Amino acid sequence: MNVKRARLLELGRRPYREVLELQRALHARVAAGEERDTWILVEHEPVITLGRNAKREHVLASAAVLAAQGIDVVEVERGGDVTYHGPGQVVVYPVARLERFREVVPLVNALEDAALACCARFGVEAARWSEHRGIYVGTGQIAAVGLSIKRMTSLHGIALNASTALDYDRLIAPCGLAGRGVTSLSHETGREVGFAEASRALLEDLGTRFGVAFERETVAA
Repeated sequence: MNVKRARLLELGRRPYREVLELQRALHARVAAGEERDTWILVEHEPVITLGRNAKREHVLASAAVLAAQGIDVVEVERGGDVTYHGPGQVVVYPVARLERFREVVPLVNALEDAALACCARFGVEAARWSEHRGIYVGTGQIAAVGLSIKRMTSLHGIALNASTALDYDRLIAPCGLAGRGVTSLSHETGREVGFAEASRALLEDLGTRFGVAFERETVAA
């Protein structure tokens, strides 16, 4: 496999709206051929995002409760339903050109493959669920995937629960799924798996699955 080089912007912990604005600006440049493929690694402040197919009733908490907890709610262009991002979750956004539109499904599959391989590193047996995108351990979702493709260029991506607080399913029906919960690497391994450890492992598996060598850039807040 030929290895491509891509930028990796390491943002640390950032508010979602700030990173969404950055994603969209990068997307415009990558789609226009003015910038090479750029991946973003970030840990978000608490936020609920609503994808194109989201139903408002899948946000279970009231606006007052969310405001009291400082949780933003943002409508975005990715596919899928309702998703939570927050501390302890490894989020990776590939802003990358596709050669052909039929590469969309392989792109999603590769993101899921990387999450499966990452879980296996920690001795966690995870799997796909045929009815919905994402990665699960039993009935608990450990990684969510949601993308948007515009001008043959991707944005949004994958979120892996490393040490995420697992009570966020009281706030939303994750991805709009009833009867399914959430889990994390920390919960499944019985030890703390922090952002740094989990992101290092996930990036290695993403690099392998996509044939990408990341050139890291740490971006100060």
